[in-house]
Amino acid sequence: MRTIGLIGGMSWESSAEYYRLINEGVRTRLGGQHNARSLMVTVDFAEIEAMQRADDWDRAGKVLAEAATALERGGADMIALCTNTMHLVADRIEAVSRVPFVHLVDATAERITAARIERVGLLATRFTMEMGFYAERMARHGVEVIVPPSGDRETVHEIIYGELTLGVAEDDSRASYRRIMADLAEQGCEGIIYGCTEITLLVDESDSPVPVFDSTRLHAERLVGLALE
Repeated sequence: MRTIGLIGGMSWESSAEYYRLINEGVRTRLGGQHNARSLMVTVDFAEIEAMQRADDWDRAGKVLAEAATALERGGADMIALCTNTMHLVADRIEAVSRVPFVHLVDATAERITAARIERVGLLATRFTMEMGFYAERMARHGVEVIVPPSGDRETVHEIIYGELTLGVAEDDSRASYRRIMADLAEQGCEGIIYGCTEITLLVDESDSPVPVFDSTRLHAERLVGLALE
């Protein structure tokens, strides 16, 4: 079994979900008392969030690249970043890694294309929805990404940072997400990407009128598959 290196802490709730999904995946595949071999370097999300607000992506990329180097020194056979938004600086990690970097968007896109879906809505942080890196990476796989209008983008973002990263899930927020997903489906989206790890703390497949692609779960499944190849 290969050792999975995880860069976590953005937020710790999302990292805990990754850890759970990966270990459940290995146990399902191998049975008995098996779990994944893994390492995790956890950054302080308050520091990363401040860099995001300051638009200091170079500094954030340096912090995550250093985390990847630490994982590689510790014996990781692959590196994964346990967050959607910070894949904006994935190139910084790839530049220093001598082991494979398993990109979350690629893992998600593979499942979308396997379902023969070409147009999806994206719920994520404002950075992920607006900065283009996610949609551009999806486009390499032939997938068109549609984001909500500006007011709804702000609603989605504020719920993530103001509630979900703090472990809070409000009924009113769930209703807002349901409405936004219904609007995206009416615009012709054949599926919805849950493009932030914490979103599944609030909604699941039953809340969407079209198929859901949970990027966290799909990324974790890809990591399990690579670890057990």
